[in-house]
Amino acid sequence: VFHLFLHTRKKMELLLLLIICQCTINSVKTHSVSKPNIVLLMADDLGIGDLGCYGNRTLRTPNIDRLSEEGVTLTQHIAASPLCTPSRAAFLTGRYPIRSGMAAFSRVGVFLFSASSGGLPSEEITFSKLLKQKGYATALIGKWHLGMNCESSNDFCHHPHSHGFDYFYGLPVTNFRDCRPGQGSVFLKGIQKALIIPMQITGIALVSLAIVQYSGLLKVPFQALGYCLLIITISLVVLIFFFYHFRHLNCFLMRDRDIIQQPLSYENLTQRLTKEAMQFIGRNTDAPFLLVLSYLHVHTALYASENFKGKSKHGLYGDAVEEMDWSVGQILELLGKHNLGDKTLVYFTSDQGAHVEEISSAGEVHGGYNGIYKGGKSTNWEGGIRVPGLLRWPGVLQAGAYIDEPTSNMDIFPTIVKLADAQLPSDRIIDGHDLLPLLQGKVTRSKHEFLFHYCNAYLNAVRWHPGNSESVWKVFFFTPNFSPEDSNGCYDSHVCFCHGGFITRHDPPLLFDLSRDPEEKTPLTPETESRFYEILRVVHQAVDNHTRSLHAVPNQLSWDNLLWKPWLQLCCSTLFQSCYCDYESGGSPLEVHSG
Repeated sequence: VFHLFLHTRKKMELLLLLIICQCTINSVKTHSVSKPNIVLLMADDLGIGDLGCYGNRTLRTPNIDRLSEEGVTLTQHIAASPLCTPSRAAFLTGRYPIRSGMAAFSRVGVFLFSASSGGLPSEEITFSKLLKQKGYATALIGKWHLGMNCESSNDFCHHPHSHGFDYFYGLPVTNFRDCRPGQGSVFLKGIQKALIIPMQITGIALVSLAIVQYSGLLKVPFQALGYCLLIITISLVVLIFFFYHFRHLNCFLMRDRDIIQQPLSYENLTQRLTKEAMQFIGRNTDAPFLLVLSYLHVHTALYASENFKGKSKHGLYGDAVEEMDWSVGQILELLGKHNLGDKTLVYFTSDQGAHVEEISSAGEVHGGYNGIYKGGKSTNWEGGIRVPGLLRWPGVLQAGAYIDEPTSNMDIFPTIVKLADAQLPSDRIIDGHDLLPLLQGKVTRSKHEFLFHYCNAYLNAVRWHPGNSESVWKVFFFTPNFSPEDSNGCYDSHVCFCHGGFITRHDPPLLFDLSRDPEEKTPLTPETESRFYEILRVVHQAVDNHTRSLHAVPNQLSWDNLLWKPWLQLCCSTLFQSCYCDYESGGSPLEVHSG
């Protein structure tokens, strides 16, 4: 009996120990899935075909490819807009940019100047705001491009600080060719075209008035002529001053609300951005953090440090891609060093597709590769909106998985908000969907039955993935006019535009099945697709429902909000001292190895 008692006691102790172990394991698993660290890596103008994990065989991207090998690869990941500003607004808010006023009705669809008054409205709720409320340390490092000031040069109403980021180190606008001497200008050709006719009209009018005055046919007060000449002269002086000093006024580096380098220096720039990101992680190893590392690569002006320059097989563009890959590797290595890999969700994407029209004045290709997909940046052809989507979270997401369901960069908002145990806003429509069930294989279908593709503020196309079908229908209401016609982009205007003579409207709309024709080569017709009119009917109904969900909001990209306003200009010295300072030089860059 005594031996039986001992044996039973040992079995009970073993059972209790197993229960305790299981509870501990469950506790650890629950802890790891709840409030993980979040690292969001966003490239600029990177083509989906530029990465090894998406089929590239000549560019070396081992660290980005590692995210694919150790995580989930989304093969139909869609940017909410094919342009920087609206795409990033949608990414941060989980909402179509038309809902926040971040979609333009004019030709210009992005912010061009640091002293514009438009920007992401303070009423918008970003994932950084919600995570900050849940105790996350938050930082945005790199490109912002969502506005800065509203009414004065120090109100910072659109600054990252106003949208939930504790720390900011980066560029308030973007990386222009004009920011780097010798790289050409994105404005010169457009300004020449825009000014030549008004200047001719003004000149003819003034000469005509002078002749009429001199001949005595009509008396024009000299005071009126003087005022006209004065206004024209002042306008020209301001214009010349602005574009002569464009680099100083718009291309500068900030730490929080302070300018630390004006104009921006490209020397070891990626190393500096990476170092800042690594230092932020190092300061927050014991508490949850959100890091958005928004690369300047590979938007023009292209640049690469000495360790990478001339090392790739694709010129300066390839050098820039490989340098960015090095930076991703540094972040992953640091997470491993601090044993944060299993506690961190890492996401890599691009704000839109490659800018195929980017060719330098010397004829070198400075745009990326969109693989098999048509078009590029500024268009809603697949090449403009189908972007890399890589997510790694060891122990939570299956390594090496591929998902071909339609997903959106707007999905990051609800995904990480839920992971942070925060509540999704109930007072507005969130267009993104939580990705975790799809990523973990708990469901096999995307929640996006429809995705709406806007060209600025104009509804350009609709994607429909019926729940009972493998087809992915895509309907175009208009398409951009490529120039030259047989090309793959709008080379004559540098980007494609969204209205007027720049587009061709289609009635009936163009219809493609992306599951059979991902290259969008052959539009379907009633003769080749028996459900042609039924598909259009369903899509039109979806458009009606979507349109009814929109509400009028102030247009942040109106001409008034886009124009340069001298009183909003940030300057670390004075305008008359050319806005010059450099508190960055002399810092020790990270040791780099190009491989």
